[in-house]
Amino acid sequence: MNKLLGLVSFVLIAQGAGGLVHFFWDWFDVWTVVHRIGFLDGYEVFVCVVLIVLGVAVGGLSERFE
Repeated sequence: MNKLLGLVSFVLIAQGAGGLVHFFWDWFDVWTVVHRIGFLDGYEVFVCVVLIVLGVAVGGLSERFE
């Protein structure tokens, strides 16, 4: 369970950070998902920050399952 939550945490943080980089500098066009979802238009920065915070929370939760 610890490794699965660690993987989920990494994916959430990577998607959030990659989405912010894509929004501000137009990099990482290939593997970020937030800019591809149509109903999130205009909310990309907020969603990416939420993904990063959620990833940190899941990472903290994975430490409890050691």
